[in-house]
Amino acid sequence: VQLVESGGGLVQAGGSLRLSCAAPGRIFSSYAMGWFRQAPGKEREFVASIAWNGGSTYYEDSVKGRFTISRDNAKNTVYLQMNSLKPEDTAVYYCNSRPRAVWSWGQGTQVTVSS
Repeated sequence: VQLVESGGGLVQAGGSLRLSCAAPGRIFSSYAMGWFRQAPGKEREFVASIAWNGGSTYYEDSVKGRFTISRDNAKNTVYLQMNSLKPEDTAVYYCNSRPRAVWSWGQGTQVTVSS
């Protein structure tokens, strides 16, 4: 049972994208969720996380002030609003629970930022 990420695409530097991640099952609201990304030739890295009830969020330093994570527990969905995108944000973006991955990793969604 996999997560399904969507919303990626090709955008110019300075542009915006909104990613979505749908989780199967009824346990979504029990877990903190995170967004991660993997650029070519690099390991998967943490981007942002949100508490099970949306009460707290945490961001990797390079995305602070540009990205916003949110969730809708009624829809089993977590979002990542990405503004002021930079070429170095280019990667495949994934979501999963935190601190450990409860679901199988999905296919991710490709984000490509052109300069």
